Amino acid sequence: MRALLVTSVGVTCAAALTLPLAAPASSAPVLSAASARPPSLTTEPGTDTTDTSGTTAPDTTTTSDTTAPDGAELRAAKSAAAPAGSTQSLPLAPLAVPSNRVAGAPAVQGLPQRDARPFSLVGVVWDDAEAELHGTVQVRTRATGTTRWSDWQDVETHNADHAADLGSAEREGRTVRGATAPLWVGDSDGVEVRVRPESPAAPESQDRAATPVPLPEGMRLELVDPGEDPAPEPARGAPANRAAVPAVFADTPPTAALPEVLTAEIAAASAVNAEVAELGASVIPALTQAETAESVNLAPGAKPYIGPRPRIVTRKGWGADEKLRERNFGYTKSVKAAFVHHSATGNNYTCKQAPSVLRSIYRYHVKSSGWRDFGYNFAVDKCGNIYEGRAGGVTKAVLGAHTLGFNTNTMGIAVLGSYGSTNPPAAAVTAVSKLTAWKLGLFGANPKGKVTLVSGGSNKYKKGVKVKMNVISGHRDGFATECPGARLYKKLGTARTSSAKLQGR
Repeated sequence: MRALLVTSVGVTCAAALTLPLAAPASSAPVLSAASARPPSLTTEPGTDTTDTSGTTAPDTTTTSDTTAPDGAELRAAKSAAAPAGSTQSLPLAPLAVPSNRVAGAPAVQGLPQRDARPFSLVGVVWDDAEAELHGTVQVRTRATGTTRWSDWQDVETHNADHAADLGSAEREGRTVRGATAPLWVGDSDGVEVRVRPESPAAPESQDRAATPVPLPEGMRLELVDPGEDPAPEPARGAPANRAAVPAVFADTPPTAALPEVLTAEIAAASAVNAEVAELGASVIPALTQAETAESVNLAPGAKPYIGPRPRIVTRKGWGADEKLRERNFGYTKSVKAAFVHHSATGNNYTCKQAPSVLRSIYRYHVKSSGWRDFGYNFAVDKCGNIYEGRAGGVTKAVLGAHTLGFNTNTMGIAVLGSYGSTNPPAAAVTAVSKLTAWKLGLFGANPKGKVTLVSGGSNKYKKGVKVKMNVISGHRDGFATECPGARLYKKLGTARTSSAKLQGR
């Protein structure tokens, strides 16, 4: 079977199947109307752009929208501008000083209202990955082709809590930047941003002045356009002795049957999910409990304690540009635990837009933050769809960059959205249960159990400290952070129980 698969078209997982497991280098939106548009941004479309014009636009001409172009025109223009996605990077500068500003307080930085090429996600980055942003970041955006501006929206400033471990090759061998969480704002072509530093701390005595809290140096606003969704794949001709992979894979429900010849080969494959992905499928279909056990070549009568494999949308399915990421993969020895996150990108997305959200986060992680790839191993949307995250093989122990200090021998699952004050949809929690029941089961981990992990260094645990935590933990368990949001964190007990039940425990 391997000889046949080598001739197949594979993007994400092909190389992963030929690489041995190896230890990482570290070892271990409410809309309001605006009467006029701001000056136009005159940069060339289609590529990543660094704007060096500061906070003033290239000219003082203003234009007004009286009629918005129709949706087809907007889509055509956007596709022509950036068919594969793009990033605009705009330097922030001190804004006008308010009359009530406290003497000695750091200046507010940002950008006044301005035009931009179409984008859908925003974030702020800065030069020093170790520097923390003590303050608030707010943005407002204008819907593409209109004069409608959103209200101010908060951007989560999460400082360095989602990142590669200190001392790792991904951390030390790349130009990694500090970054806020990215925020999904939808199709936009205008932006305004302000970053307010924290107020100086109250002096401890009359003789000691308050110390201003400086903002990080080199702050830039990143505007990310995810590009267009991938076109449906036409059916390919079948190689010798092999049926063509059905073109309906992308829309096939988990219970759909596969062609007999492919089913026979699946039954014989030990890493069937990676094999199907290697064939160029957009979706890895679900398996029953029995099929899952068979796929991992368990001995007859053996108790698997592994959940049925869930349906997974591959990187190809959500349109990952494989040229963005680092070519090689990083692996750890096992998957002993799963850390659950929220992406903090907001809840103003539809499930149909989830692939665009993923492509935007991916580009933000790699092009803006300097990471080698998408940070999380898997993602789940509000409808419960599961997506392959970081490349390297969905059955493999792929080293991620999701929980600073605890990336080794773990996996990261990001639920798309913000769940500090919003309850996560039941479908999303169920998807976390299904995914962990299967993936943790591949490595013999009990979702209701405890595990001891060694910290690689975080703001909560020093490097080398052994920490006992739940096999399914929240990000805040390993790092002092609000992630995965209080409402999602409260659901992890339900996820643990459901996951273990799916494993047959």
